[in-house]
Amino acid sequence: MGKHKSKTFVLAGDIGGTKTNMGLFQMGKSRPILKQFESFSSRETANLEDIIQQFLKQHPSTVACAGFGIAGPVLDGRCKTTNLPWDVSEDRIKKRFGWPCVSLINDLAATAVAIPLLNNKEFFPLNSARTRKKGNIALIAPGTGLGEALLIFQNEGYAPLSSEGGHADFAPNSDFEVELWKYLHKRFGHVSVERVLSGPGLFNIYSWLKDSGRYREPSWLAQKIKEDDPARVITAVALVDRGTLCVEALKMFVSILGAVSGNLALTGMTTGGVFLGGGIPPKILPILKKGLFMKAFKAKGRFSDILEKIPVKVILNDRSALMGAATHAFKMLR
Repeated sequence: MGKHKSKTFVLAGDIGGTKTNMGLFQMGKSRPILKQFESFSSRETANLEDIIQQFLKQHPSTVACAGFGIAGPVLDGRCKTTNLPWDVSEDRIKKRFGWPCVSLINDLAATAVAIPLLNNKEFFPLNSARTRKKGNIALIAPGTGLGEALLIFQNEGYAPLSSEGGHADFAPNSDFEVELWKYLHKRFGHVSVERVLSGPGLFNIYSWLKDSGRYREPSWLAQKIKEDDPARVITAVALVDRGTLCVEALKMFVSILGAVSGNLALTGMTTGGVFLGGGIPPKILPILKKGLFMKAFKAKGRFSDILEKIPVKVILNDRSALMGAATHAFKMLR
């Protein structure tokens, strides 16, 4: 809990629907270096400013600039978060803390900014395709919600392109998935990709498989789901192959994730690679490695050959968005 009154830092935040990570950074030779870190429950806090205040109380510092990656669309320096009842404003943060430099960017854009700074040990490859230098990059991140972003190569560098593609329509690829769509349409009306590819989305798939009568839910599993986060329980059970219902739900999730990732790769012609971020992919590596994901990713008819040549990697560094937000803040300082 050291104090840093004689040094200047950048404050960075990664604001998600479940947790908010905060960090103090100094610039290293090739990327920002994290000096202090704390994680807070987003849902137990009224607003972002209170979290910033708590962090600074623990780590008093001179902040030159602050950058925040936030889960939601950022328009004119303001964001109404998708999965939280927060209204976050650059101007309000500047006024409260007296900082001249504050930036809000979409959390997926923040993660995308960090991708070129990560090393090979911070990725897990799902195929052996080689990265094409100066090629566009795609990022898809299932967690509390579903985020998508692109990195477009221009002027000898990468520019992040924010997206709300997670709220685009879910497009079924089989009769089986059409039935899932009908089930969700009856419950929600519009069926976005996020209704399927997220923590709650995995539970939606599970619920459909159970309610359709295809698979029986054991009483012990029903009890576990009542007591804990449903997606966490389904994933844990599926990874040890204890419950057929959980295994089939996770397999369907992975297949749809592969198909949607392939769509994003085609949309951005991302020959520089497709990267899987968010909280879920690192936790389901044993399933992702089995080939179901890549089969769905490449199943694009006449464009299958192109998809086969695009590298696909899982991001293992769970503080990538925080690093990207800090990188963005340092760029603002310069």
